[in-house]
Amino acid sequence: MSLLKKLFGGGASSKPAQKPETYKDFTITPEPMPADGQHRISAIITKEVNGEMKSHHLIRADTLMTPEAAAEAAFEKAKTLIDQQGDRLFNQG
Repeated sequence: MSLLKKLFGGGASSKPAQKPETYKDFTITPEPMPADGQHRISAIITKEVNGEMKSHHLIRADTLMTPEAAAEAAFEKAKTLIDQQGDRLFNQG
């Protein structure tokens, strides 16, 4: 059965899990995206607003050599965005 999973793409993902970080009641989960042999800065920013879970997908054009470097940069970019926009981040559309 494991041979079939390997052949057809089932089972665990090869993408390493990134640990979320909380910043000013927002949760930032980096999701580096493979891009031409590098990794694009990307993260999901979530927060509960008025009893509803809201999310924003942050994607930047910047690419870095490792997923760890892209994840660290995603944290910094997300924090800056949170500082600038706060809850307005979820009102865009």
